[in-house]
Amino acid sequence: MEKRTLIIAGMHRSGTSLISHWLVKCGLQLGERQLGPDNGNADGHFEDVEFLKMHEEVLANNNLPVSGLTDEHVDHFSIYEKEKLKSIIKIKQQLYDQWGWKDPRTCLFLDVYQELLPDACYLIILRDYQSVVSSLLRREFKIMDKRYMARNFIGRLLWLKVKRQRRQQKLTRGKAVEYLKVWIAYNHDILKCIKKLDANSFIVINYSMLNEADTGLFKYLKSNWNFSLKYFSFKDVFKKDQIGEDIDIDNYINDKSVIETAKKLQDELKGYLRVIN
Repeated sequence: MEKRTLIIAGMHRSGTSLISHWLVKCGLQLGERQLGPDNGNADGHFEDVEFLKMHEEVLANNNLPVSGLTDEHVDHFSIYEKEKLKSIIKIKQQLYDQWGWKDPRTCLFLDVYQELLPDACYLIILRDYQSVVSSLLRREFKIMDKRYMARNFIGRLLWLKVKRQRRQQKLTRGKAVEYLKVWIAYNHDILKCIKKLDANSFIVINYSMLNEADTGLFKYLKSNWNFSLKYFSFKDVFKKDQIGEDIDIDNYINDKSVIETAKKLQDELKGYLRVIN
């Protein structure tokens, strides 16, 4: 059987976990050990721990947050880091005829993966900046909310009646532009990557498309990219109640040039969205 590798790339909170969950149900190997559920993803992250730890190590070595929530870039991999990554890939290739992985931090290292896996296929997940930034803000506030709600009765009452809404507004004002810059950095790297790829080696989709068109993507993965999969309905993993309401983040960002940069980048990437029937 021909060796096939699928790189699932997308910004944090873009639906990469959801789509990876679906692909695992369809039979794709996305890691022997995967990151489990937490406050951000109740069903699990479906991130291969080997790649996750490798990405965190590279970020830490460059004094960047291991979360990957940064708009700075790693200039290059050290010889040690690249050889370690090569060994992970080599083992995967020896064990599996078809495999892949998902970790949003992958977007920060796409140039390295293009070098090490020149024949890989890329499933690019695009989600609009308003929704991504809103989701990041909700996740961070959820952690804060949980901490305050664990206090005694008076503490909880004070939080709910006096402080909660004010702290949420403060968080949004303080973090919206930071998270938007991260969205720009990730999606800029994605755009730079796909401009170098052959048109047949990547697909750009939005997770919401799969509610109506999962069979189209499934057929494309099988027929065009030769992945051996079994069909599983995307609707059986999609949970609409986990999608929160967007915040109008434009109102919280004073530097409108950042918003214009995001909109321009988003429009260019939308031009690559593929409708698959």
